[in-house]
Amino acid sequence: MSIIIQDNVFTLQTKNSTYQMKADSKGILLHTYYGKKTDASDYSYLVSMADRGFSGNIYEAREDRTYSLDFLPQEFPVCGSGDYRVDCLHADLGQGVSDCLMFFDSYQVSKGKYALEGLPAMFAKDGQKVDTLEIVLKDSQEELYLHLWYGVFEAYDIITRAVMIENRTDREVRLHKALSACLDMDHDGMDLIHFYGRHAGEREMERVPLFHGITELRSTRGTSSHQHNPFVILAAQNTTEDSGECYGFSLLYSGGFHMQAEVDQFHQTRLVMGIDDCDFTWSLQPGEKFVTPEVAMGYSSTGLAKLSHCYHDSFQHHLIRSSWKDKRRPILVNNWEATYFDFDVDKLLKIAREAADLELDMLVLDDGWFGKRDNDDSGLGDWFVNEDKLGCTLGALADQVNDLGLMFGLWFEPEMISEDSDLYRKHPDWAMVVPGRNPIRGRSQLVLDMTREDVLDYIKERLFAIMDSANIQYIKWDMNRSVAAAYSTLLPRERQGELRHRYVLGLYHVMEALLMRYPDLLLEGCSGGGGRFDAGMLYYAPQIWCSDNTDAVERLHIQYGTSFGYPMSSVSAHVSVCPNHQNGRVTPFQTRGICAMQGTFGYEMDLSKLTLEEKAQAKEQIRTFKKRYRLFQFGDYYRITSPLENRDFTAWEYADKEGKEAYMGVVFTDLHGNPAAHSVKFRGLRPEGIYKMWKDNELTGEYTGAALMNGGILLPVPKENYDSCQIYISCQSIVEDVVRE
Repeated sequence: MSIIIQDNVFTLQTKNSTYQMKADSKGILLHTYYGKKTDASDYSYLVSMADRGFSGNIYEAREDRTYSLDFLPQEFPVCGSGDYRVDCLHADLGQGVSDCLMFFDSYQVSKGKYALEGLPAMFAKDGQKVDTLEIVLKDSQEELYLHLWYGVFEAYDIITRAVMIENRTDREVRLHKALSACLDMDHDGMDLIHFYGRHAGEREMERVPLFHGITELRSTRGTSSHQHNPFVILAAQNTTEDSGECYGFSLLYSGGFHMQAEVDQFHQTRLVMGIDDCDFTWSLQPGEKFVTPEVAMGYSSTGLAKLSHCYHDSFQHHLIRSSWKDKRRPILVNNWEATYFDFDVDKLLKIAREAADLELDMLVLDDGWFGKRDNDDSGLGDWFVNEDKLGCTLGALADQVNDLGLMFGLWFEPEMISEDSDLYRKHPDWAMVVPGRNPIRGRSQLVLDMTREDVLDYIKERLFAIMDSANIQYIKWDMNRSVAAAYSTLLPRERQGELRHRYVLGLYHVMEALLMRYPDLLLEGCSGGGGRFDAGMLYYAPQIWCSDNTDAVERLHIQYGTSFGYPMSSVSAHVSVCPNHQNGRVTPFQTRGICAMQGTFGYEMDLSKLTLEEKAQAKEQIRTFKKRYRLFQFGDYYRITSPLENRDFTAWEYADKEGKEAYMGVVFTDLHGNPAAHSVKFRGLRPEGIYKMWKDNELTGEYTGAALMNGGILLPVPKENYDSCQIYISCQSIVEDVVRE
């Protein structure tokens, strides 16, 4: 059983982990254990009770000064309870202050997985065993209820959490903070692994020891952001890729977020996570409910690689819904870095013909096909095809591309509006601008008020009209600025604090409507590259443009960081032109291809400008990706080396889950005179297997899995700057079978 309940002790069991909480004698829901799988014993005996100075006692403790929420481990701490640590809920129940105290009320267990209306959430399917536990807490004085939801994905060591706040009082409750999850640990000495960045430099992995005090990560930008990612890891200080304990926390939400980790006065560690509460308020009227986004918690006792596999596999099977989730994604060419805004039907078809000759699958038309859009200063919101610029209808272009054997895709930025647009001239109130103040611009554009039904209806109407006008099988959904100085003309002053969350709900509403109408559409997320690369977006888009930085060497860092919490099949990566348009780096064509094959794989260039040698290499890259796509898309991903630690080369591996085959990519990032020899070790193989090996498609020998995993292989000496190689191995037989024969 994945959920065991006895005497108000709630034990959640996954394949390799145990999570436990207990409603104690006073009705407080304590957190008692999360770690390596064990039995369902009551672990509350580990909770230390003492009379500690300046730690207040709840009234229900009577004369017991050893009972204080200021140091007890709790499942969902709230403001106003005498706990001075970071918390999950600030609720004004009518007195003008955040003051509530939540006690255990009831519980319910059900088969399957809870769902969240209007929000992304993991789901149960395919006969996988998933159970739901609901624990209800009630305020000590008022009819305010918290419904704590837990989804137990037993096979993946994943436990999801979300909260529904229910107002059964006869007056308004104002929420000022409503996070989704808390984890209390009875010790310190943990490292926080997080993923910071910037535009064109997202998800740089950083590992720092937690100190006494509060470590805080957040996005106040209205999106999950380039600057911080809503995925973090708590790891023991000795944890490596292959050993040690680690805990993952992934917020399934595409708006601003808030994560706090605190080591308290008694060396205990607490982590809380949820919606960004900066300027957040929510008016909860009598009878209304508020649902927080979901957090997916993962645990590994055998290192970071295993934790990543838990997230990769569970997201692949129980978060991504797209009809493309189990299919090879189309290898596409995007015209952006080939033409930017300067294109017409002839230029596009010239690229398309080259793509067909190389046996690509799709041509994608990027920005500039609509309205008055010859630069990024105008046109956003006017989603009408500029046939004069294009030289034909969109349907005619799509038909000609299809006739070449290619699918056709299109770029949109539906959430934005240009001041120089017909839409803005007609509906200036649709832009989120504070009345009487000059707007805050980003990329010369404003943000549409996605909280308004008329705005959502307009976006859907224009999206559907464009989709119905041509055979469009892919949409790249972009967002090229952050939300700032946001205001909605339809929300009263006292409810402007709801704007940012309502914006995200509006975004999800449109995406859901689009996918319900066009269920076979491949939707790719984008926000200036990786500014909205989060698990919430994967619910709608099975792949996300990883970064606007297409330089292969910098992508080694970006894709390395991304791999910790997201499946590599969700990483959209392309071979770009050289010198690179972002940093001018010159990189071999083969290396650019090997780096792009870490993800969904495609091209971002004018294919007609390739040399004959580059075309031959491109054809080989495309053949390799098509042949190995199941390994790239569904195999276990291993970070063989870190680009942050190894300055000489970066290596990564995909291994078939049964150890039948594996692929390793290697990029040399530095050159030396009289170089030392370098070796690498494979992972995830069958020790007794006999493997044939090909280096850059040349057969080099046979080795046992034990030799490849323990002894490893020698890498070739690089011949030029940023040289690379790819190594493929395939299991031919099992040693034991050979001996018997």
